[in-house]
Amino acid sequence: MAEERRGAWFGFGFCGFGQALGSGGGRQVHSPEPLRAPGAGLDVCRVSASWSYTAFVTRGGGQVELSGFAVGAVGGCRDAWASEELLVVLRAGPGPGAGTELQAWAPGSALRGEPLWAQTVPEAEREDGPGGDETQAGPLPLLPCARAYVSPRPPFYRPLAPTLRARRLELGAEHALLLDAAGQVFSWGGGRHGQLGHGTLEAEPEPRLLQALQGLTMAEVAAGGWHSLCVSEAGDIYIWGWNESGQLALPTKSLAEDGKTTSEASGLNEDGSEVKRVAGGEDGAPTPFIAVQPFPALLDLPLGSDAVKASCGSRHTAVVTRTGELYTWGWGKYGQLGHKDTTSLDRPCRVKYFVDKQLQVRTVSCGPWNTYVYAVEKEKS
Repeated sequence: MAEERRGAWFGFGFCGFGQALGSGGGRQVHSPEPLRAPGAGLDVCRVSASWSYTAFVTRGGGQVELSGFAVGAVGGCRDAWASEELLVVLRAGPGPGAGTELQAWAPGSALRGEPLWAQTVPEAEREDGPGGDETQAGPLPLLPCARAYVSPRPPFYRPLAPTLRARRLELGAEHALLLDAAGQVFSWGGGRHGQLGHGTLEAEPEPRLLQALQGLTMAEVAAGGWHSLCVSEAGDIYIWGWNESGQLALPTKSLAEDGKTTSEASGLNEDGSEVKRVAGGEDGAPTPFIAVQPFPALLDLPLGSDAVKASCGSRHTAVVTRTGELYTWGWGKYGQLGHKDTTSLDRPCRVKYFVDKQLQVRTVSCGPWNTYVYAVEKEKS
């Protein structure tokens, strides 16, 4: 087997609190820049970004380094998950044979003193037979036992039904998405922006299967502030929820109007999507703008590219293709789309930086207002 090519992390978008985004100059970075990690020479394997700070997890000794409004470092960690309310880390428990401990810290604590609370968690259960590891729990906030997850709001430790064999879990501002071992998607929480995908704007207190995706095997899920996305094993993208800034890659009023709009009406499409029609289209006819899409909608990338990875920010979306290209769209006020400007987009647009530098993108991790990307050099032909 060929040796894995070493890569590097890049960042762009909001850095008003000194987050390690490239040069870190000013409040925003408009184009990808090599990560200026807080610890020199650290081999970062995972990035988890909140609004005001970012947590970097390293290989080897498992160091967690914080950058931005919150600073600090701690060793012996397997994973970290950053939110404004809590910083959660998984690390080796105190003493030999103590297992893995879940610790929740106040972000401003600099990881010193005692955590707000701690709990020992069981190790991941392994499935028998070929491909068993594929059903293992993903990164935080899903816990290694795949029977619980951590939330930034009480109760912090939340059990999942025993029937749910979770593979990955993502939290939005008000909702949760879960991908199970069979590739099915469940959602619950607030639904006022259609982010649950059940065709209504109602909340769901417990995980509910997305009927619209039954029969399709999903490989990835991503939760934005108020929108959701999943990627099928075949590389297709399904997206739903709030489209205020074009984050669903659908026409949106906020990007199209020029301030001279005089009349507006609302209604529903046959598929349940909320449509606002504003006078003043180029041909004189009302122009439809999709405000809310409460059902999963199939989204095609340019050139028919297949997706393999995805992440969502507060109001922007990023997708990695099978060939290692990065597409971004949605809200771009702080440069979080990586297109050298602060323009918002309601269509997927390839980030040219990685193409120009002959880099293949492997993964993407969005913070609310910024984006982190891991990329490797393309193989020489």
